[in-house]
Amino acid sequence: MSIKSDHWIRRMATEQGMIEPFEPGQVRTANGGKIVSYGTSSYGYDVRCANEFKIFTNINSTIVDPKNFDEKSFVDFKGDVCIIPPNSFALARTVEYFRIPRSTLVVCLGKSTYARCGIIVNVTPLEPEWEGHVTLEFSNTTTLPAKIYANEGVAQMLFFESDEVCSTSYKDRGGKYQGQTGVTLPKT
Repeated sequence: MSIKSDHWIRRMATEQGMIEPFEPGQVRTANGGKIVSYGTSSYGYDVRCANEFKIFTNINSTIVDPKNFDEKSFVDFKGDVCIIPPNSFALARTVEYFRIPRSTLVVCLGKSTYARCGIIVNVTPLEPEWEGHVTLEFSNTTTLPAKIYANEGVAQMLFFESDEVCSTSYKDRGGKYQGQTGVTLPKT
């Protein structure tokens, strides 16, 4: 298994539709100002956060239960900047829609710009033949409110291709998050 380069990422995105919309280079400025970069890097792809957020709230004092998740635990917000309360989290989704090849596994890591501010990005691996918008979880580990910027880079996807194709893909087993769009809450 090896990590894939910018050449492979560009080829798979343009020929196979692996990433849509796709940015073949690294974008660092927009509208005359600096942004958190996104697009293709040497050995990865920096994804952007869409402007749809679900901000966690404890106003209803419910228990967080992954088997019986209460949607009222979130406040929906749409905008260019999301403020995450101290010691809380928010869900969002990528601007990009992914179609992962059968021989590929994708691992997501947060960008250093956010990590150095105490904002952690968590995403589970994108499995072979999974497709959809990636749901992103932002944890604010600080005691202060934290900002997340929509339509800017938030995390890097690393693509690993196996030397052998798996016998059962995410699509084959009918994974519950297949084809997700929007910010997707836990499913059982």
